[in-house]
Amino acid sequence: MTAAVMAQGREPEKLLDSVRERRQRRDLWRREGERSLGQNLAWIGVLGWLVVVPTLIGMFAGRWIDARWSTGIFWTVSLLFLGVCVGCYLAWQRMHQD
Repeated sequence: MTAAVMAQGREPEKLLDSVRERRQRRDLWRREGERSLGQNLAWIGVLGWLVVVPTLIGMFAGRWIDARWSTGIFWTVSLLFLGVCVGCYLAWQRMHQD
């Protein structure tokens, strides 16, 4: 069998999985309804902290390394960027978890 034929066989399965997932979400929404304003604000706050905390840890660790080794701002900028990336990844994971 060629790859194109095998890929076509998987398409209906993906579609059925997508339909099942949408139906489950709709049923959950019908049972539980919308989240309250307070719950939505709390969720946004959690996402914010998931980005802020790794960013601050990266910045303070970078400043400490730069002060210790006299490397200017090399490690501060590098670890700050790494902290932002880690924070965004954690927020992305959290958004897709719910």
